[in-house]
Amino acid sequence: MIDPADLPALHASHGGIWLREGGHTQGLAKGQAIARAAETPVLLLNAPLTGQRLGYPELNGLDLLELWAFIHPARFLVPTPKGLAAALGLPAPIEEGDIPALLQQATAALLARIDATDWIEREGAWTAAQSLHRLRWAWSPLVAPRIARPREAERWLFSKLPEWEEAQPRPAPRTISLSEDQVLARLDRLTGAGAEPRPGQRAYAAAASAAFTPKRHRDQPNMLLAEAGTGIGKTLGYLAPASLWAGEAQGTVWVSTYTKALQRQLDRESLRLFPDAAVAARRVVVRKGRENYLCLLNLEDALQGGFAGRAAILAQLVARWAAFSKDGDMVGGDLPGWLPTLFRRNGSTALTDRRGECIYAGCPHYRKCFIERSARASADADIVIANHALVMINAARGRETGQRPQRIIFDEGHHLFDAADSTFSVALSGQEAIELRRWIMGPENGSRGRRRGLAARLSDLASYDEEGGQAIRAAIDAAQALPADEWLKRVVAGEPFGPLEALLAAVRGTVYARAADAGEADAGYGLETELAEPDGALVEAAQEAALALDALIKPLVRLARRLEAVIEDAPDWLDGAARARIEGAVASLGWRRDLIAAWLALLARIGGPADPDFVDWMTVDRMEGREFDIGLHRHWLDPTRPLAETVLKPAQGVIVTSATLKGGGEWNNAAARSGAIHLPHGAERFEAASPFDYPGRAEVLIVTDIKRGDIAALSGAYARLIEAAGGGTLGLFTAIRRLRAVHARIADRLARGGLPLYAQHVDPMDTGTLVDIFRDDPRASLLGTDALRDGVDVPGHSLRLVVMEGVPWSKPTVLHAARRLAGGGNAYDDRLIRARLAQAFGRLIRRAEDRGQFVILSAAMPSRLLSAFPPGTPVRRVTLDEAIIAVSGQARDQSLGAPTALGHQGFESGLP
Repeated sequence: MIDPADLPALHASHGGIWLREGGHTQGLAKGQAIARAAETPVLLLNAPLTGQRLGYPELNGLDLLELWAFIHPARFLVPTPKGLAAALGLPAPIEEGDIPALLQQATAALLARIDATDWIEREGAWTAAQSLHRLRWAWSPLVAPRIARPREAERWLFSKLPEWEEAQPRPAPRTISLSEDQVLARLDRLTGAGAEPRPGQRAYAAAASAAFTPKRHRDQPNMLLAEAGTGIGKTLGYLAPASLWAGEAQGTVWVSTYTKALQRQLDRESLRLFPDAAVAARRVVVRKGRENYLCLLNLEDALQGGFAGRAAILAQLVARWAAFSKDGDMVGGDLPGWLPTLFRRNGSTALTDRRGECIYAGCPHYRKCFIERSARASADADIVIANHALVMINAARGRETGQRPQRIIFDEGHHLFDAADSTFSVALSGQEAIELRRWIMGPENGSRGRRRGLAARLSDLASYDEEGGQAIRAAIDAAQALPADEWLKRVVAGEPFGPLEALLAAVRGTVYARAADAGEADAGYGLETELAEPDGALVEAAQEAALALDALIKPLVRLARRLEAVIEDAPDWLDGAARARIEGAVASLGWRRDLIAAWLALLARIGGPADPDFVDWMTVDRMEGREFDIGLHRHWLDPTRPLAETVLKPAQGVIVTSATLKGGGEWNNAAARSGAIHLPHGAERFEAASPFDYPGRAEVLIVTDIKRGDIAALSGAYARLIEAAGGGTLGLFTAIRRLRAVHARIADRLARGGLPLYAQHVDPMDTGTLVDIFRDDPRASLLGTDALRDGVDVPGHSLRLVVMEGVPWSKPTVLHAARRLAGGGNAYDDRLIRARLAQAFGRLIRRAEDRGQFVILSAAMPSRLLSAFPPGTPVRRVTLDEAIIAVSGQARDQSLGAPTALGHQGFESGLP
């Protein structure tokens, strides 16, 4: 067998390139490294990232991350040399030149796991290795010979996954009230003996218990708005009354988040509620949208020839993971976030149900489906951890009506407005319309794939019920009017086919005409304009499109009625599985009917009076000058109105909580952005300030000598600040373009100083993986955009400096302009900006012993926005040189373990 020590190992970073071969490590130039990697497979760690560093994106080799995914599927790994060394119990490399040797040692250690008697992921490995060998997986010559053929044939993945069981509906929860003593006793049990007393947390838990009292008024849940500063311990504060109520009332509490990071944190916290992992898995369930979970039917198709090349290798590795996964969650679950990126995301999205094409009980894997298992598990769970969008969808149109959330805790409640804005919006675009066509018609023009249209999914109904069959055929005929493949090419060429493509062509012409007047058409970014004063061509196109959509919705309505009739007058062939499939089809039809009805309402507005409750506009979506979609959009001016009607009013109890719920403003702002303002009796309020010593442990520096738009000066400032801090820096940008420009200018410079720099939208890794890497290395820094402004929890020395490129002004979109006009002009903008600043500052101090600085590279920072920061936090306007001195002094104090407070304690007294 091949000795790993004989394999060449390559490492490339912004700091240099090293190759180890024949027992010696040497530095190489990029051209030499590319030529060597092309000659024979070399050991690598993260081939896409290494290829990017070399300027050779198609680089392939023996990627240790792929080997890890085979040997230890569903196990966490930080995909860096340091993370790999820690996971394998090897010495971490001291210098980058030591990394190639580590790769050889790690390869030997991983391959040795195959021979270990305690290799718990052995089941299925031999079969997978044989399949991967046929696919010419680069690791096969090293892996396959080491796995002994089992005495008995290994079970196929689809035969060994457990089946979920149907259970009778859960009775309605008992009506109970919780006493404060009970809640505080539960909190004490969760925090554990000897825990530091937190008066704020105890007061929070007592206030939260009011949401679990019996409902007193119709259309009025017991609602609490709770702002709890960082460090209060709000997670256990609300879990104490929630778990107590769930256990005694025999009901379910939905805990909703906005970010996947908090979902993972809550899932870990569940072990405090139920220390036995098996009990915790049963009593606490994570729920996400269908598009997050592995679809077993799609996987089967991929394994049986539906995928080719590298995508087929990914399918085999995903199948290995599926056998050991906790819940089949591919996005934020226990599938390594870096795995799909190793394959340039080639095929990973096709393994989930992103088109709403599930055939429910018609699927041979229905009884083992991860999605169905999660849905049924949540029916009997004490705590369901979900996200804002799923909670809203379940409340508005959930298929399991008996599971509509009744007791809800919206954590990260400052995002509730944005989540409602997305959930209750409407987009009639080319991409949306072609997906509807594919859902109805299925494969066209001999295209391959598992996609099936209405006729295939409901073939038994068509043969049994003549009227239902006619409705299916009528819907298919009417769907011909929807955009088809290559629609965008035809529209751009001025040759649209059908009324919907003609509408999109008219929209495109109007947008470009108005954008040209505004001087924006040649900027390369997406374009938009108000849906106001439409010309005759657009009005006529909208009318023709409306007629086509009306012709489509009618047979869908008839079909839904026929399906409901079949369920009521059940024929002999309608067994339990068929019933479930038809019920699923009824729900899917309902969603599509609602979608088309919303499109019709939007089209009726063109040429007619505007609806003051909505904001309508048109777009041409572009990326770097390339068009990829065209559409009409409708958003509620105030999306908390449908939120209140569909989610809040039917609920029994609701808590909306966040460390920045008021957004740096007043309680009226929290009430308006949470929907409480639309309830008959509003909501109760609770506030607990953070216990952290912000005046002594944090400082805000406003740099006044960086000229706006000067990329060279901005880049230099970031580089000098990161060097002064010794890494540990989170850099926040409002534009991807500037982020990329700054990264390109400073990454090599920082790497030469031993300071790794990572960036969203640059490094070929998902955001969760980038944060994991950042958290794991105190000398690393991370650049990002809005996704990193909150929801990122990096306590300790790994995050000691936050740098914002400037004031996070709102983008002047049509939607923002309308809301600004309705919300008070500058005051509305100020509330949003204060909220963003508060969220960004909240990344800095996560524990009482944390210390750090918050730097804004903009002289235009108005003093009126400084109330976003905690009271007493020192704020100074300084030059860049002064900021460098302050940051380096703080870094020196931390490295010496100095307990002193920050050097300059003066407060804001600068420009008005």
